[in-house]
Order: sequence, then structure tokens, then C-alpha cells
Amino acid sequence: MREVLELLESDARLTAGQIATMLGRDEEEVARIIKESEEKKLIQGYFTLVDWDKLGAEKVSAVIEVKISPQRDVGFDAVAERIYRFPEVRSVRLMSGAYDLIVMIEGGTMKEVAHFVSFKLASMEYVLSTATHFVLKTYKHHGVIIDDKEEDRRQVIMP
Repeated sequence: MREVLELLESDARLTAGQIATMLGRDEEEVARIIKESEEKKLIQGYFTLVDWDKLGAEKVSAVIEVKISPQRDVGFDAVAERIYRFPEVRSVRLMSGAYDLIVMIEGGTMKEVAHFVSFKLASMEYVLSTATHFVLKTYKHHGVIIDDKEEDRRQVIMP
């Protein structure tokens, strides 16, 4: 099962047949593993990584460190849940260190992001402080190198 999931994680476009061939397994068995993994929520979803900059689409991303006061009996979970329900929020993670949560958001402009932080996030009950960091450039995302400039140094051999 682990091998199937690792291949799917590296390339979600792989079919059960392709994975079966790569692993020397039966296609029906691989399809069953994928289906069971989806049903058990081992596979949480599939995504496509788009380089919006190449399309000229204006998107602003920010990483926000959030310090919160944990709630009795639920700790950080209730505040994290309120935060991840906002449509601007792409990711929320509980962290160790000076801040409790790392929140990744996207907006159309820096002003939209600032508005989100000021009026939706920082004003929430139990949020003690925030620190916002705007993403200037992405070099690697979800294991994929963005706009790789490495040249192909293989020598062309003509028959």
C-alpha cells in the first residue's frame, strides 16, 4: 500500500494500470488499494500545481504566524477550525516555537491580505498576536521545483 501511495503522491495523474506496471502488481489490486485509501481518508485529495505567474494572474500569498490562547478542553483546535474555514486560507498548521499556528493565505492584492489579517484573523477571540510575511517568490512547492532553470546537459546522439 505504501508504494502505491508514494507514487500517487509524487504524480496524482498516474493511473492504476501505470502504477501496477511500475510495481509489478495487478491493476485490480492497485485500483482496490486506491479506492480503500480514499474511503479511509488516507488520500485526502488530489491537486494540480499551476504557475499563475506565467499566466499573468495577480495572486498574493502570505504566511501568517499566529499566537493564540488555547481554550479549555479543546486546546488550539477550535481556533484553528475557525481559521481554516475562511476561503482565503490555504493551510493551517500547529507549530512549536514562538507562535502556535502557521496560516498560509492567498488574496488578489496585498490590501486584501492585510484586510483579512486585520479584520478577520487578528480580531478573533483567543488570537493574541500575528506576524505577516508576504511571499515574494516561490522556488519549490509541494516537492516541485518552480521554473527550473537547470539546463539539460545530456549529449544528443544521432544514429
